[in-house]
Amino acid sequence: MEFVWSVVTFIGHTVEAIFGYVEHHHWIFALLAGGYVFYLHDRSVHARFDALDKRVDEIRKRLAIEY
Repeated sequence: MEFVWSVVTFIGHTVEAIFGYVEHHHWIFALLAGGYVFYLHDRSVHARFDALDKRVDEIRKRLAIEY
């Protein structure tokens, strides 16, 4: 039982140390999260422009066939 309690306290101290680090260095994680959100937004914008380019190309091909 003493071994189990030492494992539980070790895990508790580890979690406390991680939370302490995050509390003092939260700006690092905010920058990472903000960068990831910007990356996802950038991918979304590029995907929309690619879809628009495909539509414009398709319309140009249709207009070229008609004339």
